Amino acid sequence: MWGLLHDNENDIETTRFPMPDDVLEGSLKLLSKLLRKHYGQKVVLLIDEYDVPLDKARRSGYYEEMVMTVRNLLSQTLKSNDDLFLAVMTGCLRIAWSFCERPQESIFTGLNNLKVMSITNVQFGEYFGFSDAEVRAMLHHYGADGKYEQVRTWYDGYTFGKTEVYCPWDVINYCDELRTDPDAAPRAFWVNSSGNDIIRTFLRKATQRTRREIEQLVDGECIPKKVIQELTYRELYENIDNVWSVLFTTGYLTQRGRTKDGAYLLAIPNLEVQQIFVEQILEWFQEEARRETPKLDAFCESFLLGDAEAVEAQFNAYLKKAISVRDTAVRKDRKEHFYHGILLGLLSHREDWDVFSNAESGDGYSDILVETEEGCTGIGIEVKYSEAGDEDSLEAGCRKALEQIEEMDYEERLRQDGAENIVKYGIACNRKKYRVRTVIDKPNNS
Repeated sequence: MWGLLHDNENDIETTRFPMPDDVLEGSLKLLSKLLRKHYGQKVVLLIDEYDVPLDKARRSGYYEEMVMTVRNLLSQTLKSNDDLFLAVMTGCLRIAWSFCERPQESIFTGLNNLKVMSITNVQFGEYFGFSDAEVRAMLHHYGADGKYEQVRTWYDGYTFGKTEVYCPWDVINYCDELRTDPDAAPRAFWVNSSGNDIIRTFLRKATQRTRREIEQLVDGECIPKKVIQELTYRELYENIDNVWSVLFTTGYLTQRGRTKDGAYLLAIPNLEVQQIFVEQILEWFQEEARRETPKLDAFCESFLLGDAEAVEAQFNAYLKKAISVRDTAVRKDRKEHFYHGILLGLLSHREDWDVFSNAESGDGYSDILVETEEGCTGIGIEVKYSEAGDEDSLEAGCRKALEQIEEMDYEERLRQDGAENIVKYGIACNRKKYRVRTVIDKPNNS
């Protein structure tokens, strides 16, 4: 093992030095002994995210060595330590798996007095987050009562035991922003505080059934699933069905009750987490689409030629394989953002095109502008979400989109940059129904 030293006061560079395994593994026990000697009382030890080193080790190829190190470290610290009064440990995976039929996986060998509390236990549920009354009081304290509905939509929805709570990290950070900017909009705090490798990994491994279930979740529905809380990091990715247990224990999903056979009704807790699902779904879709180069070439060529019928057919073919955002609780602009993101990913396939998202042009901001080098042609795209989804409303959505391009003069930027031919697209979407209409402006029409 290697230790690190750093003298912040003198700004000396970090120094690495060899540390014998027995010194490292006995370090917490030694620390507790020294603290008791100094303060004259037994020590309370708090170990947060005890399982993070195991996860990093699994991903980096030294899992076995880390299991042994952590096992020896915690065994010396927690077993027969006369200087210890109480120890509290937290982690995504339950400590209970230390007693299972896989003793080689156990990092708690010999410990038999552990009290395990998971997110499904009723005891202490109210202490894992803020209650609704506490959030109302906090917003009132900062003069932000009018932000309550936004805070509830973005940060509420977690269930610990039988208690519904808000994510405290989100609420605290948002209130902090409101102190200096009363008009600040809610944004993701918790999901941006760590990586989203779990969702990304499972989406890549997902079967068609799993993707349909993820679509149900994004649509605001619950799915019944058996949850295994005794998983080890070695087992996480062995079975795609483990995705539900992992997403549940890590906070990406919560539960809304149980079925008669004991399965949990899993759901996305709030808008913040839904947003990260949508972003990862978009990333997954674009990765999948990039593998089909000939189809992408044809799709982009159809856009360039103003062939609305071909664009519509090819877009429908792509979206039949995609997971759509259909949650009625999601604002209309968030639904449009999903299809907007897919189009951006597909059109960005052409590396010789300049593709701009929400670019300032004319009297507003166009959804998508594309500058090409073929025949001085520019492309302007406006996307609308049709709530009804029938033929008439889809056609009306296309007309509205095209009218907005004209009224807001979105093609101005394209003309300023030298485009002579402008191909304008109005696209209307509803779930997996799409309509595409186009207008082509040539120099003699301008």
